[in-house]
Amino acid sequence: MSLFWLQWIALGEMAVCWLVWSLAFIQPRRQAAGRKKVARAPASRWGIFLNFLGCACVFAYVRPAGFEKTLPELLAAMLIAPPSVVLVWKATRHLGKQWRYEAALTEDHELITTGAYRLVRHPIYASMLGMVLATGLAYTWWPLLVAGFLIFLIGIEIRVHAEDRLLEEYFQEEFLEYKGRTRAFIPFLR
Repeated sequence: MSLFWLQWIALGEMAVCWLVWSLAFIQPRRQAAGRKKVARAPASRWGIFLNFLGCACVFAYVRPAGFEKTLPELLAAMLIAPPSVVLVWKATRHLGKQWRYEAALTEDHELITTGAYRLVRHPIYASMLGMVLATGLAYTWWPLLVAGFLIFLIGIEIRVHAEDRLLEEYFQEEFLEYKGRTRAFIPFLR
């Protein structure tokens, strides 16, 4: 099989993975609808903005003449995307009615520490990072991939810190104990 066809297969896989990844949020969004927020972390909006900016870099169609992805890049992309999709589905199912686009807590908010949340405190961000990296490896010219990935990572860091502050204020010792034993969004780091 030529590299040309492998690139198209990888891009097809990315499209399917993004579609399936997005569908993971339908049920939690319905469950969360109409639930009153009691606390918000407005700083998380800056993280969301940077996440969009990072994605814009990764999805930008800017390429030098003769641009071609390498076999290792395509294979890595094809290996990273499917587990990222599985992770988001596992995370959203455990989070359920607590899911919010913006960092916020509801009246009867629970601290979720089971399922994917046993591995990392923010598995949805881990899956987003995996999908952005996989897409960049399959599609993006390397300078834009590096820039987009770093901008996206900064956005996630902002969101993680905002959510962690919110959860610490609300759950206090219970969250601090959970935070002490569970990494933020990349296992074994931080």
